[in-house]
Amino acid sequence: MWNVWWVWIVAGFALGVLEVLAPGYIFLGFAIGAVVTGVLVGLGVIGGALPALLLVFAVASVGAWLVLRATMGVREGQVKVWDKDIND
Repeated sequence: MWNVWWVWIVAGFALGVLEVLAPGYIFLGFAIGAVVTGVLVGLGVIGGALPALLLVFAVASVGAWLVLRATMGVREGQVKVWDKDIND
């Protein structure tokens, strides 16, 4: 079942939907990793044993997470300090 490319693509889209329901860029890296793994399986670049597929999925997910962290940024100082009141 894990050697079928569309299973990885569907899992990636399901994780993308889960990201929409629980935003925070947590599941988005996993979704991108699953889609990348599905594309690689579909092109015949990788295949065979489940441990190899999981390794590719893990590396792609971490890579996607690092790219998302670099492009979306890290939240720093989420406390908003108001300098003036709306009624002033």
